[in-house]
Amino acid sequence: MCDYSLHLVASRPAKVGDRLVTTEFAGSLTRGFSAVGEPKVAVCLLPGTELAFEKPVEYEPEFYLFWKRPKIAQTVAQFRQLRRRQIAVHRDALQFPSGQTVLLTRLYPGQRATVLQLPANETAVRVPPVEAAPTPAETPAPTEVPTRERID
Repeated sequence: MCDYSLHLVASRPAKVGDRLVTTEFAGSLTRGFSAVGEPKVAVCLLPGTELAFEKPVEYEPEFYLFWKRPKIAQTVAQFRQLRRRQIAVHRDALQFPSGQTVLLTRLYPGQRATVLQLPANETAVRVPPVEAAPTPAETPAPTEVPTRERID
C-alpha cells in the first residue's frame, strides 16, 4: 500500500528483487520507497512484504532532543500498516525482528533496500494439477498370490 499522502504520486506495486530507495516525493509531505532510477514513481508494498537494507536503518526521532540520528542495527524488516481505522494519518511502517516499529515517513531519504519476499495470498497459492488415471497399457498386471488349500 502507499500512504494516504502519496495518492497523487504515480505508483506501482513492488516485485521480488526490486531495488528500492527511501525518497521524499515532490509535492508530498511524506516519504516512501521508489525504485532505484525511478525517483518520481512510488513503489507500494503490501503488508507482510520483507525487505533487506544495505546498512543499518536511520530514522528521525519523534522529538528532536538531540541531533543524533538514531539507527536500527537490524537490516531486515517487514512492512506493516498501523492505525488502519484512522483516516488522514501516516500508517505505513517497518517492523524489525526486535519488535521495534518505525513509520516509513520517518526514514531518512537515500537508504537502499531490496524486496526479499512478498506476502502469500489466496491468489498466489496454486493447486497442483490432478494427475490423470493411468491408461490400461500403463497399469501393471496384477501379481498372483499363492493360496493354500484348505483341508477340512
